[in-house]
Amino acid sequence: MLQRWQQWNRKAKLLVWIIAIIGVIAALPLGMNRMDMEASSKSVEYIFDYRDLVDISEYQARPAQFIDEQLDKMKDVGITTMSLYESSLKELSASGRLKYYNSKDVALLQSKLEPVGQNFTYILFSGTQEEEQIGPIVRQALDRAGAVYRPWSFDGRNGLVVEMPLQEVLLQPMDFDPMTLKALHDKGFHILARFSDRALPYDEASVDAQLARLKEVGVTRVLFDGGQVKGYKDQFELRSLNSFAELLNKYGMGIATIENLKKPQLGINKLAFITNYNIVRLYSLSADDAIAKSPEVLTDRFLLAAKDRNIRMFFLNASVQTSQEKSAVVSGLDNLYLTMKGKDGAVQRLTDAGFAPNLAQPFDVKHPSYAKPLKMVVAAGAVALIALLINVFIPSTLIPVFLIGLIGGAGLFQLNGALAEQALALGAAISAPTLALVWVMNRVYSRTDGSRRTVGGSDWNGRASAPGEGKWVFEGLTVGRRFGLAITWFIVTALISLMAVPFVFGLLNNITYSMVLQQFRGVSMLHLAPIGLTAIYVLLYTGNTPVRRLRKVANMPITVLMVVALVVIAVVGMYYLSRTGNEGSASSLELTFRNWLEQTFGVRPRSKEFMLSHPLLLLGLFLALRYRAAWVLIIVGSIGQLSMVDTFAHIHTPLYISIIRVFLGLGLGAIIGIILIGVWLVLEGVWRKWSPGLIKKIAE
Repeated sequence: MLQRWQQWNRKAKLLVWIIAIIGVIAALPLGMNRMDMEASSKSVEYIFDYRDLVDISEYQARPAQFIDEQLDKMKDVGITTMSLYESSLKELSASGRLKYYNSKDVALLQSKLEPVGQNFTYILFSGTQEEEQIGPIVRQALDRAGAVYRPWSFDGRNGLVVEMPLQEVLLQPMDFDPMTLKALHDKGFHILARFSDRALPYDEASVDAQLARLKEVGVTRVLFDGGQVKGYKDQFELRSLNSFAELLNKYGMGIATIENLKKPQLGINKLAFITNYNIVRLYSLSADDAIAKSPEVLTDRFLLAAKDRNIRMFFLNASVQTSQEKSAVVSGLDNLYLTMKGKDGAVQRLTDAGFAPNLAQPFDVKHPSYAKPLKMVVAAGAVALIALLINVFIPSTLIPVFLIGLIGGAGLFQLNGALAEQALALGAAISAPTLALVWVMNRVYSRTDGSRRTVGGSDWNGRASAPGEGKWVFEGLTVGRRFGLAITWFIVTALISLMAVPFVFGLLNNITYSMVLQQFRGVSMLHLAPIGLTAIYVLLYTGNTPVRRLRKVANMPITVLMVVALVVIAVVGMYYLSRTGNEGSASSLELTFRNWLEQTFGVRPRSKEFMLSHPLLLLGLFLALRYRAAWVLIIVGSIGQLSMVDTFAHIHTPLYISIIRVFLGLGLGAIIGIILIGVWLVLEGVWRKWSPGLIKKIAE
């Protein structure tokens, strides 16, 4: 009975592989749909923070004139949009709309004694126009706060006296400055409105009127200030988030999401869903970087963001710093202008790359009727791939594991579709490279050049011999035959590893991943699991049975060399993990080299693939056909197989960029690997020629 069951599992193996391949094919139309979506939005928008401009103007002799001059310069260098926040008393004062005082300041202003027992706020508008246009939004804010106020005038200017401490009045949020909105609109700038979700209760009628006024000056997109979106705070009581989203739809406005926030803004996912993903990713350049980074670095950063991360909005900040060398106050504006303008500037280089300056547009998301049934086929293929991996380590379990996987996957889709997609995508991403590495290890330790021969006591269909066990059968192969086998195994290993890629982009074919509203979790596991599983396979599943191998490993004496090796492996592993995912860091030298690759090839391949992993894998395969110890190079080279799959796990990167990056890395890595093989053969020949005489001299 057991023998029959094993026969059924062996026959089922071919069928399960076919199901996995069908899953790969089914994912291809989903990948084409994603590529069409990614090509639907190419215009980029350059935005400057108007608040920063006002702050910088306070260090100038003539602030209003300075602001007007800088706005003209910004238009000339390609900045098309100004970001404007909801106002406050402090911002209105900085903009020159009004001045505010406390009771003590007013007493000094009037050359009187400070009134006893009074701590009021005094507001003076700068002129008649300011009183007419700014006065209503100030009174509206005071009414919401329940403040008592009355008219007040001084030195021919009208204002208000508010029976509330100045510190409290300064905290009251106010509507957008209508004068600034009109001035920027008349200058030809688009407006990016920045909303906050302050402590005040959500008022649908007020927000409706606010958005209507913004629509009149051409606002098409909003950005949120703080840790949550407008309406999130009162969602439970007032369904304010739904209300705000519906109002955005009413006025044809979308939203922007900021890249690389430590924590996503609360409510952004729900708001994006209700607005039908009218959303654009935004990169925020810090004020410090605007001063410290060179124009070349900033330009390369912008280009990479647009090409590799689907960024369509660039939010520019600036600040002032005191310079002892120049004996002056300097800002980041001049450096930004150098970055933006000219034939080598950011605007021109992005335009040449296909990203012309204009209003940023959301991706055109389509939901074809074939997407859902194809995704289910892809899911079945992922289950098949995972079952094949489990069968490697627990033989004769392929049929039950596959059936249980199908049932469990279907149930998980019903409970949590996103979790099911990510779990299957991660499982497939781990399984394919591991199966590829197991396959190539079996070729190295159990296969010959085609004859049915014995290797370490196991024939062609038997278990592989472990490193260091049995007779090595490849010693008689010619260099040409070894090179041909190494190239063939290198290509097949890469193809098996790349089987994971369609499962990743097929299962995670959703705009939420492209916009990083959801992230594909498990990158660290993807980078470690295949290496660990392959090591377990080599140690326990080659040669004797796993139990005997495990007993042999357990009885091995622990030496100092082994401890040192473990420490080295741990340090290398920690460094390896630090370079994975979005949080990895790179040296300045490596950044310079990356920029050169970007300019040379248009798409930057991963340096750890084509400079390290792929060459070492090819060299290791070539050497393993003669030297047993070369299996260590294969293990190190396996990092490249994982890195290829990981490239596609960064779903915010356009799919065609990832495809080019991976195959460019494979091609360059193969070339470098062939060069390494040539160098090895030369060194080997030199050693053979000169070593006998050298050894003889040493002996004498």
